[in-house]
Amino acid sequence: MVKDSLMTSFGSKGQSPAKPLPPSPIPAASSARLRQASPLQPPLFHSSTPRLVLSISPLPRSPSPPHPPSPRGRPPSPRMDSSSSSPSPSAAAAPAADAGRYTFSPKLRWQPEVEEYFAAAYGRDRFARISEALAHPSRYSCIRVNTLKSSTDAVMHKLMDLVCENGLSDGINGVEIVEQNGGDQPHEQSSLVQKCPYAGLENVLFVQGSGPHVLNYNSQPNQSVKEVIVSRKCAESVLRGAQVFVPGVLACSSHVEKGDKVAVSVAVEQPVKDGGWAVGITRGTVLQGLQSDVHYEERKGLYIGQGTAAMSRSGIFRVLHGIAVEMTERVYKLPSFNDVLEGEIFLQNLPSVVAACVLDPQPGERILDMCAAPGGKTTAIGILMRDKGEVVALDRSHNKVMDILKLASEMDLNCIKAYKLDALKSVRKTEEATIVEMVNSHCEAIKTLAEDSGPCHVTVDGTATNVNEESSTTTVVQSVDEQNPEPKRYVSKAELRKNLRRMKNGPGRNNCSGGRVEKSKGFFPNSFDRVLLDAPCSALGLRPRLFAGEETLESLKTHAKYQRRMFDQAVKLVSPGGVIVYSTCTINPGENEALVRYALDTYKFLSLVSQHPKVGGPGIVGSCELFNKTYTEKWLTEHEAELVQRFDPSSPVDTIGFFIAKFNVGEKEV
Repeated sequence: MVKDSLMTSFGSKGQSPAKPLPPSPIPAASSARLRQASPLQPPLFHSSTPRLVLSISPLPRSPSPPHPPSPRGRPPSPRMDSSSSSPSPSAAAAPAADAGRYTFSPKLRWQPEVEEYFAAAYGRDRFARISEALAHPSRYSCIRVNTLKSSTDAVMHKLMDLVCENGLSDGINGVEIVEQNGGDQPHEQSSLVQKCPYAGLENVLFVQGSGPHVLNYNSQPNQSVKEVIVSRKCAESVLRGAQVFVPGVLACSSHVEKGDKVAVSVAVEQPVKDGGWAVGITRGTVLQGLQSDVHYEERKGLYIGQGTAAMSRSGIFRVLHGIAVEMTERVYKLPSFNDVLEGEIFLQNLPSVVAACVLDPQPGERILDMCAAPGGKTTAIGILMRDKGEVVALDRSHNKVMDILKLASEMDLNCIKAYKLDALKSVRKTEEATIVEMVNSHCEAIKTLAEDSGPCHVTVDGTATNVNEESSTTTVVQSVDEQNPEPKRYVSKAELRKNLRRMKNGPGRNNCSGGRVEKSKGFFPNSFDRVLLDAPCSALGLRPRLFAGEETLESLKTHAKYQRRMFDQAVKLVSPGGVIVYSTCTINPGENEALVRYALDTYKFLSLVSQHPKVGGPGIVGSCELFNKTYTEKWLTEHEAELVQRFDPSSPVDTIGFFIAKFNVGEKEV
């Protein structure tokens, strides 16, 4: 599911822009192969709604391609290249061969067989558009409002107040920000904060960014540009609004000192002799500004911005952490967030918000979020339930469970219980029921001890015994109620002492007993009213993505097998009459439509149902046979495709690639 400061510094000068993507966010739907959906586009604003407006500073502009027309008369997003029409002396002296070097025009690389597979699924033209869109970030941020602590209107006004009172407008696109009521038609203005136009998503705000922008990377006359090369992962974060941190720097020009202006480019994996992919740069490599520099040709068209060195070259490769480059000019300018209205807002991709709403949790129900980290959908479910009921969140990582608990605490949600558990082991075997009763009795004994302020007392065959931390006795026998005789159960004194120390230390900063997380042994079948399975996947829908060659057809098939095993667990855990929502953040039909096909063919008591809200487009219809029928997949029928949601990164909605399917659960077969 990345937060930084709301203040973002933006630059403006440059040469020639990359091909602009469609304006966003615009109410529209993704399209399946040979089919398109065009829902009615509601207006982005009511005329009486106060809004935050960007007013472009009157700077000279260079000729640039015309901006795509805006649907429904919406003002276009500001380009803000503000590059001078007359080249600088160093620009005039630049070799003609470097005319397109300092630009951002990435091309996503795939394994040939994977590219062939996606071309068969989408058609070559559509897949080319998807591939291009994946290499660029969305041009807006989606904010979900915690309606238990605030309202959408209140958050909008708080954002306005923060901008005005703290002067954050100086760092947002370098433009003036004013509040304006609807009805006016200012020249070259665009709304910064918008209410989500889709029905059922009234708690969502869009914060508009812009790009791609043209930047001027020229340094002083007769001097070469000082450069920093960063890793692909670092570059993808920078494109979303982050700074360049020390671990992400791979190479740097010689004689870079603190305060120097540096151009930032990215090193993307290249094919190697053994058939794999590698970056091929040793960290600490010196750049001379010559064509003999490492990846000199490969980095052409992969410049993501420029900034100010926060430390010298020697410092960058000596320390282990910290900001290496503070970005001042970016190809994409996206407002980012850090400690802004904590607990009241959460930065989340639009399809993820939709998935939680599609689950339609009701107050008082018991909900399972099988792969919950970092907790965005979990907290969204808790808010939709008005914090009434129980939301069980699972993850196999200790630290990720801690993150879920911390986020739930920030949002004042008490209905969320997070456990450390592998989703593939979510179902507990029925024969463990007797063991569970013993564990529950054990917990009651610990709870009784916690309520005592003095030394702990337990009864051994009717006699009281003190249990101090210094006690070395190995076992304690819990007393038995004479009226309800049960077998005696033994509790280890070591376990009692451990819990005593934990109680003395008190709850940790994350309110989870000294930083510990609770482990679970699984849940019994039919334990939950609704289950959300946002399955681990190939993540081929996340944006921006600058490289995709690591995925092969075999690895994609492995993801699909893993997801089927998880889905089998979800089916067992949901009760008859319940709901399962399955989602992924990948464009791979094998992990999406093929999973739905498997579910419907395997479990006859499952049925696809319509979804609300419906923002994405229909699924993919048909089947796939490749490589002399050695690779086959079955997808959906026309009717089934209309019941799922597929978010296309190349559509005007401008989201990540995402998929959602909703199943009703009938009476299960015995």
